[in-house]
Amino acid sequence: MTVSNAEDAADAPRDPRDAAQPAHEVDGDQGAERFALPLLDDALDHEAEHGGDGGDPNAAEVKPRWRGWIHAGTFPIAVAGGIVLISLAHGALAKWASAVFMLTSMLLFGVSALYHRIDWKPETKQLFRRLDHANIFLLIAGTYTPIALLALPPSKGVLLLVLVWAGALLGIGFRVFWIGAPRWLYVPLYVLLGWAAMMYIVDIAHANLAAMVLVIVGGLLYTAGSVVYGFKKPNPVPGVFGFHEIFHSLTVIAFLCHWAAALLLALDPISLR
Repeated sequence: MTVSNAEDAADAPRDPRDAAQPAHEVDGDQGAERFALPLLDDALDHEAEHGGDGGDPNAAEVKPRWRGWIHAGTFPIAVAGGIVLISLAHGALAKWASAVFMLTSMLLFGVSALYHRIDWKPETKQLFRRLDHANIFLLIAGTYTPIALLALPPSKGVLLLVLVWAGALLGIGFRVFWIGAPRWLYVPLYVLLGWAAMMYIVDIAHANLAAMVLVIVGGLLYTAGSVVYGFKKPNPVPGVFGFHEIFHSLTVIAFLCHWAAALLLALDPISLR
């Protein structure tokens, strides 16, 4: 259930002094870059949509008219959906797990909307960029919380939860405190954490088959969003509704699938059967 909703600007232009850099050092950098996953890397490290691959990451960008509005409109839906989820959840554990899911979804869509809609000063933009990246990991872990606690036996559920939250905290550390971390260190974390449910997919199916289907469909939609952003296609109406807006739309539909899965599990948690 990979979510890729963070907007990262293009790498800054290389300093002319780098031309004098020893050849073996340049080769070393290029060698490390080969370990990156280009498609997912593009999906998660958003380049400026106009002006090609170069430019200052804090430079002003001509934003499509729909940029940020999709996640802005989803924020109140996440709030309302979270309230419904908590209200209908059966038992204290289900209500707590639902609250975690609600909080992380609110953070992701709320921060994303602010980051994308407002032209911030460079320092503030960098702050929102870090928060935006961190919230990807938070939503992955937040989505797994009701799945692990409500669909799996305690031994398996706690293990999955510990693994996912530990991985999420590690990823947050990379993106907040080490924003220049090598891509091969953090990009695989999005993938591994996003599809960690496959460890216990049979158990989830036994708990609730419909929830299992929704979990997989949501994960595929998140992944499809990454593919759209990676290829930057389709790009239907540049300047109005481009590939980035399709990317955001897919993340919203994926979130709704996972919300529905969480609701099914919260209504009938395996621990209360």
